[in-house]
Amino acid sequence: MQGAMTALITPFKNGKVDEETYAKLIQRQIDNDIDWVVPVGTTGESATLTHDEHKRCIEIAVEVCKGTNTKVLAGAGSNSTHEAIDLAKFAESKGADAILSVSPYYNKPTQRGIYEHYKALANSIEIPVVLYNVPGRTCSTIEVETAIKLYKNVENIVGIKEATGIVENVVALCSKSAISVISGDDAINYPIIASGGKGVISVTSNLLPKKIAKLVHKALKGDFLKAREINEELYDLNKVLFIESNPIPIKYAMYEAGLIPSLEYRLPLVPPSEESKKKIKEVLKKYL
Repeated sequence: MQGAMTALITPFKNGKVDEETYAKLIQRQIDNDIDWVVPVGTTGESATLTHDEHKRCIEIAVEVCKGTNTKVLAGAGSNSTHEAIDLAKFAESKGADAILSVSPYYNKPTQRGIYEHYKALANSIEIPVVLYNVPGRTCSTIEVETAIKLYKNVENIVGIKEATGIVENVVALCSKSAISVISGDDAINYPIIASGGKGVISVTSNLLPKKIAKLVHKALKGDFLKAREINEELYDLNKVLFIESNPIPIKYAMYEAGLIPSLEYRLPLVPPSEESKKKIKEVLKKYL
């Protein structure tokens, strides 16, 4: 479990998933050296998709990636273990290569609860499972010790998306286990890989897939100087894409770049403020 991975946006048209544009966006990722696409995660607005829409997005990703070198890491998370299992089983049945599952949100489970949740989820399928640690959204932290215990005790738990912003977590995970640590924070993609991480799940790569792929591939081959150079080159873009809640800025940037034909969100998400739009457009001039 390694490489350059894109947390796909979900385009909408007239209130529905724009399946044609979605497929084109995935093909663009394939054509630009991305190793894995990640449908229906945070960036894909999974929290406001119906289960049928969620499953259809996974189906499309698998269909487009079939016969290519790009794999599918399907989002399959919930604060309800049985719902997460349902999504994971569906993803497996449709041919997803692995699943990404966010730590149960809102319930505020204990570390024992988190452990049992992931154990039950992983035991319900045979494909690999990647944990997703993003306490800023979930109020549910997967502690380093819990992640290591899951990795050692559950055979198909193979990785963790680290989105805490704490590089020390990466060092701890890598020094105490062989779990694949994947960056979930574009601003520190390079530091995470340099500290032992195996790849990134990027928001920025929706817009600049080839650039993120080059950063990751250079770093994994040991060319840290070039990887750092790319990471620093992308700093302004990485920052502006998070000036409002993800995926508000990235969808606007994709719209401005002509990559999606309509700018639509699902409430409670709304378009960026006029001030934010101005900042995004100004930064985009450097990259497009």
